[in-house]
Amino acid sequence: MTTIPVKLDVDSLRALKSVADHGGVTRAAHHLSLSQSAISHKIKRLEDHIDCRLLNRRSGLPLLTDTGERLLGYANRILALHDEAAATLSRRTLAGNIRMGMTEDMTSSGLAQVLARFARVFPDVSVRVHVAQSQVLQEEVENAAIDLGVMQVFAQDVRPDDTVLFRHRLCWAKAKDFDLPDDGPVPFLAYDDRCFYKAWLVENAGTMGRAFRTVLECSSNAGILAGIDAGLGVSIVNEEHLSATMEEVSGDVFRTPPDIAYVVRLAAKPASNAVGALRDGIAQEAGEGEILKIAL
Repeated sequence: MTTIPVKLDVDSLRALKSVADHGGVTRAAHHLSLSQSAISHKIKRLEDHIDCRLLNRRSGLPLLTDTGERLLGYANRILALHDEAAATLSRRTLAGNIRMGMTEDMTSSGLAQVLARFARVFPDVSVRVHVAQSQVLQEEVENAAIDLGVMQVFAQDVRPDDTVLFRHRLCWAKAKDFDLPDDGPVPFLAYDDRCFYKAWLVENAGTMGRAFRTVLECSSNAGILAGIDAGLGVSIVNEEHLSATMEEVSGDVFRTPPDIAYVVRLAAKPASNAVGALRDGIAQEAGEGEILKIAL
């Protein structure tokens, strides 16, 4: 018995990927510069072709159905090959200089592999990267000092134009053998004077009315984790960084910090038309979830 092959439209697959990347139809529409009805139509067309639901329409359920998650995996690979072929074979060659910033914990995330592949596909584009704290990168993007930043923001501060790579939970952490003082200031480890975790602590009374004193300022993630392990005090860290010698401080001791999102944020007027292609390449790797992971 011969079956009629299902045709998967590339634009519809891109709509599905954007919905998954940005957390919904509204943000996907904004990202792709389309109307919400256009995005919904593309998703419906995919569903009709494969005769399966791809999105859960009821609140409280995951955004994508099991079938939607499976198709998303194929969509990521199809779009990556499609875009690489289009970029490589197109007569319209991208060129120019890109100024990029990233946080320290992204330097060992596999982002170098993404940049290397981007350089092979677009040999006429020069990318210059520097490392800084997220708060600094946000200001540099706002002031157009860089064209794009790969950085952390609090989940509630994600913008419609941001490309979300992944989300994580923040927690208070200490060494298992470190005892919090019963009274007096809480010893706190901060990334540096531009640490936006510390800024949140100050603005939101994160120590629940107790005073705190900074015992270590270090812009290196490895330095903060080493300080926690050594028993210097407590800090706010990504839960992915908790080691076997650390433990989370319970929520009734300190105020629970908000979740964070790792995003790619573009300047309002990037200096090069290649910036969008680089952003899409980074987002593609994050979607596949193999290479682009934060350094632990």
